[in-house]
Amino acid sequence: MPRISKTELIKLQKKLVTDAAIGEKFGITRQAVHQMRKAYGIPSSISDNPERNSKIIALYKKGTSGTAIAKKFGLSISQAYRVINDAGAGKNKPAQKAKAKKVAAKKKRSKQPLAVLF
Repeated sequence: MPRISKTELIKLQKKLVTDAAIGEKFGITRQAVHQMRKAYGIPSSISDNPERNSKIIALYKKGTSGTAIAKKFGLSISQAYRVINDAGAGKNKPAQKAKAKKVAAKKKRSKQPLAVLF
């Protein structure tokens, strides 16, 4: 595996931005670059992007799915939901949970046996 120095990795990160792009240049995986970056203590250049994150949150609040958002911004689905959840936009509303419980309670009551007349 090629060894990339800390200073070289920082320069590459500014130029190529993503771990995947850096890995492609050296013929290694994105995960390998990620591990090197973590070992050197270099933060991700794309994780803290307030402008992008605000756009993601706005789209999610308008009803766009996390999968569609991930595709639009070139993120993994888990990354898109991490941005949404970190902002507090992905939390379920308590009213929705209460409504689901009421429906389940009604279904349980309706399954009581009927009296049989002979």
